[in-house]
Amino acid sequence: MLSELLAIIAPIMISVAVGFIWGKSGQDFPADFISRLVMNIGTPCLIIGAMARVELQPDVIGQVALATALVMTAMGILGWGLVRALKLDIATYLPPLVFPNNGNMGLPLCLFAYGQTGLALALGSFMVMMIATFTVGLLVVATDEGSLWKRMASIARQPVIYAMAIAVVLLVTGTALPRWIGNTLDLLGNIAIPLMTIALGVSLATLRIHSLPRSVFFSLVRMLGGLLLGWLACELLEVTGVARSVVLLQSAMPIAVFNYLLALRYNHNPQEVAAMVLVSTLLAFMGLPFLLLVIL
Repeated sequence: MLSELLAIIAPIMISVAVGFIWGKSGQDFPADFISRLVMNIGTPCLIIGAMARVELQPDVIGQVALATALVMTAMGILGWGLVRALKLDIATYLPPLVFPNNGNMGLPLCLFAYGQTGLALALGSFMVMMIATFTVGLLVVATDEGSLWKRMASIARQPVIYAMAIAVVLLVTGTALPRWIGNTLDLLGNIAIPLMTIALGVSLATLRIHSLPRSVFFSLVRMLGGLLLGWLACELLEVTGVARSVVLLQSAMPIAVFNYLLALRYNHNPQEVAAMVLVSTLLAFMGLPFLLLVIL
């Protein structure tokens, strides 16, 4: 079992460590370019390629997506009540509770734990999170960024959205892609996960911890609360097997780095959010082996 856990977690930790060391070394890392490369090319190709290759019933991925949506909705409602009760800023503290890191960490974790089936199911969860981030997330933090239509137009320009639509059509219709297209998608899509994990490490190298007790509290609420809500969603929807494990893993992920980028872009206490991202990621690396022991 120990060797199995190492096979799952070690590649992620090592690639994150590579990024962390790179960030600490002072070497140039074009984060904006890497982010655009991953979001505009790597991730869309990964989504289409994985969905076209895996043999899954559409309703299974639908279950994972619906469970993820339920978890995020419940976390949003409960998180809003918690942040209001603590008299804190909604735009600063609510997104970190709602949006987990099920891209940089969740995708490789599910891939190494459950292979291509786990990756395809994790992408169902990731797609829900991306849609929610670029809609509800922006509505929460971008209060001064123009009209709703302008923000929706920005969402419509994201290649990931169209990749999701193509992937769903391929999955539902059972359409097989020509081999040359499949190989091209695999080649380009394979850049996404390594760059995601290395970029996560670089980001962690630049973050600092402020207000440690509060960061620990919100990190635990995000991960333990997400795990509990994921379990409840699986029970409610009767999700079983690998799909259940993927929902639990994705629901228990730490706070996404993208929350820090949003806070920085719209000036919502970015240092506080950075601290929560860093603390939650460190806690996740300590807790994931125990979670995997339970669900594997």
